Amino acid sequence: MFFNSLPFLIFLPVVVLIYYLLPHKFRWVLLLFSGYFFYGYLHPEFLILLLISTCIDFYFGLKISRSSNKLLRKIYLTGSVCFNIGLLFIFKYLSLFLPEIDPMWLNIIRASEPTKGMLLNAIYYSIPVGISFYTFQSLSYTFDVYFGKIKAVSNLPKYATFVAYFPPLVAGPIERFNHLSTQIFSKHKPLYRNFSNGFRLMLMGFFLKMCIADNAGNYADLIFDHPESYSGFAVLTGIFMFGLQIYTDFSGYSLIAQGASLWLGIQLLDNFRTPYFSTSIHEFWKRWHISLTSWFKDYLYIPLGGNRVRIRTWVFNIMIVFIVSGFWHGANYTFIIWGAIHGFSYLFEHFGKNYLNLSSSNNRAIRILGALKTFLIVNCAWVFFRASSYDRAILTFNSMANPSGLQSLKIEPAFWIVFVVFILLDVFIYNNRIDKKLENRSFVFRWFLYAILLACIAMLSGTVKHPFVYFQF
Repeated sequence: MFFNSLPFLIFLPVVVLIYYLLPHKFRWVLLLFSGYFFYGYLHPEFLILLLISTCIDFYFGLKISRSSNKLLRKIYLTGSVCFNIGLLFIFKYLSLFLPEIDPMWLNIIRASEPTKGMLLNAIYYSIPVGISFYTFQSLSYTFDVYFGKIKAVSNLPKYATFVAYFPPLVAGPIERFNHLSTQIFSKHKPLYRNFSNGFRLMLMGFFLKMCIADNAGNYADLIFDHPESYSGFAVLTGIFMFGLQIYTDFSGYSLIAQGASLWLGIQLLDNFRTPYFSTSIHEFWKRWHISLTSWFKDYLYIPLGGNRVRIRTWVFNIMIVFIVSGFWHGANYTFIIWGAIHGFSYLFEHFGKNYLNLSSSNNRAIRILGALKTFLIVNCAWVFFRASSYDRAILTFNSMANPSGLQSLKIEPAFWIVFVVFILLDVFIYNNRIDKKLENRSFVFRWFLYAILLACIAMLSGTVKHPFVYFQF
């Protein structure tokens, strides 16, 4: 189910109403089944993968918890890791190693053997929505049990509620068991403050997605589909448009998820904090996709030794984290290049900080330079993230030298209106959240802002509704 759809606008109030009418001891059951309904609304066939992943990690979590033998605990943990990585490999990366398939033949298979056809279609063309997110969330549970951070759950349905909780299910934030489960099973009252802040978060999220991301996505598609047809300035604009699209699309989803969850009294982890104002790549990754960054830090970087190793090993650890992060996004070498660019930039800043430190300076002008430098690096890296292949990425870069006489990118005046509103809002909430920034503002200020956002959504939403970008991961 898409957040920016009529079914969700009906689904959420109904779930919230029933949730608060139910006795406390039955509420988690509602959350469990509403999660499965939410996930299976468009693709019910993928529910089996969610159920299998849940059962496997529940089993390994119990085995790890009940075993005192270190070797056995490692074997069980390895089993959980191998299963989850194997699931991702089959549905995200296996197609790289398989021969091409004729779509017509696939249609025949789907008609005669539906199960086989569904699996082949998923492997080749349709990645199960949210598989990278719920496998990482479920895998974090077995890691935390292994490291002794939490105790294993003995109730499978209650563990399944943690995995299938619908607001962050398909695109994050990637939650941790000790943060989410305690809230799911706590008693919540329908507080005005939660509804008010949840409304603010969702309103901001819908504005970012429907007004900024969907409009910017149209322009980015034009450039990345045919960069050679546009002038160099138009190509540069298109690159920035994709940077704008992916930020507002993904952060918009996270805000809607946080707001919807808050209506149920449950706080989700922050995932974005105005990352394009970061003055370094290091700072950028503290403010972009925060839940994934912390996941890799806790379950990959620290187990590799973190910064408690020799400098050569530390450099290796940093590059491994960034390259794996890139590969997590998809089965394409361009994602690895994207991760490597961030890794090399991170290291360059680290070793050059004594000579040119643009991030910790008290001089505002120097910090602005640092922010511009980071913004340019991030957007150049986005070219590899967005391009369908390495050759297409290089073509896009080369097209930046196209003569000005080629086709220009015609941007509608309405887009500049919502863009200015977005910039002012990003400055207003700098390194914070819209709900927290508005809590102590006057009634007039708050409702003036609500009116602007609602008007933008009603009149200036993109004519083409792009799927949430991170649904493909």
